[in-house]
Amino acid sequence: MLNYANEPHGIFFLIDSKSFYASVECVARGLDPLKTALVVMSEQENTNGGLVLATSPVAKKEFGLQSNVSRQRDLPQSPDLFVVPPRMNLYIQKNLRINSIFQRFVAPEDLWPYSIDESILDITRSWRLFGKTPMAVAERIQNVIHDELGIYTTVGIGENPVQAKLALDLYAKHADSRIGVITYATVPDKIWPITDMTSVWSIAHRTAAHLARMNIHSMWDLAHSNPYAIKQEMGLAGEQLFALAWGVDRAHPATPIRVHHPSISNSQVLPRDYKMQSEIELVIKEIGEQVASRLRHHHYQCAQVSLGVGFSYAGAELDGRSGFHGALRIDVTNSNTDIVAALIRIFRSQWANQPVRNLYAGCGRLSPDTGQQLNLFTPIKAQIKNVNLERTVDSIRQRFGFTKLVYASSNVHGGTAINRASLVGGHNGGNAYD
Repeated sequence: MLNYANEPHGIFFLIDSKSFYASVECVARGLDPLKTALVVMSEQENTNGGLVLATSPVAKKEFGLQSNVSRQRDLPQSPDLFVVPPRMNLYIQKNLRINSIFQRFVAPEDLWPYSIDESILDITRSWRLFGKTPMAVAERIQNVIHDELGIYTTVGIGENPVQAKLALDLYAKHADSRIGVITYATVPDKIWPITDMTSVWSIAHRTAAHLARMNIHSMWDLAHSNPYAIKQEMGLAGEQLFALAWGVDRAHPATPIRVHHPSISNSQVLPRDYKMQSEIELVIKEIGEQVASRLRHHHYQCAQVSLGVGFSYAGAELDGRSGFHGALRIDVTNSNTDIVAALIRIFRSQWANQPVRNLYAGCGRLSPDTGQQLNLFTPIKAQIKNVNLERTVDSIRQRFGFTKLVYASSNVHGGTAINRASLVGGHNGGNAYD
């Protein structure tokens, strides 16, 4: 057995709002989230024909629908199934209210939103104020959220965050109480018997297949394998997997993360296959300008730009590649003109008329925006004027909204910037009030 004496010991909750988007929509309609078949379906134009973003438990059980997998074509024609559009602003509002409830039980510095429907609570210092046991405190939090918002939650409890996450996914989501617990003492009973490796957080199908080739078919096998051999085979990921099998997590959510190679990027899935060069370059220009604007907002300049182009299914079959990626070193800048010109240069050097479905633009090799790099080939006044113009546009958009000042090119066929300005997380923002 691994000696746990020197490992971090605390009490962590990882709390998940059950089928969050679907639950919010059920509550808004006066329906019980656990008894209603409802799916949240994204807009066809934003997700290539419509994608199920969320499903209630009943919709999963009775109709076999799965979030982020099922498409509009998979929906049965049933009067018992509610199909509703997303309202991202409403979900954000509800998430903020849920996290405000969490702050009644922990100090703000002990709360970390993990995603829009999950949060980590370090309740080590405060749980005794609210119940006789951590389990009782978890039940109390569940009741408060349900009484005030009508949303059901599941809670994973562990002595570190990874134990809480495993307890949530493996046990809480299948328990009548919607609470699961894993501790160092229960790792052999709760983690090691697992043979479905892909059911474990952070182990996807490719990782499971890699482990299988190493004759590791269960979490027990992983925990009792040679850690040096796993690290040699899989690198840092192998070391992390070995720690996972033992329920060890030496990180703490409050510890600042050092980013070794920071970058700023933007990407989007196009609403259809783009085949015309002018339309593709228009979208590249739009996302390049958005990245440049973010650079200026964060007071950065960049010395490298990169472009990723993903082909459509038909294009990938004909070309034999799923797309291409290129990078280019440039003079330090955060100018729209310079960044877009570099992106277009990369695109024209590699594109060979394949239909395009998604685009990515990024800026790396960042440095503080401490001054403007002038060149000898453009009048100085013109360069300064261009920089001032871009910052003025940024200021107007920040104050009044992106669509209050847009380039005319974004209004021609193929432009996406105006439509995407109304989206939240790539989906309809909807009404924030139910």
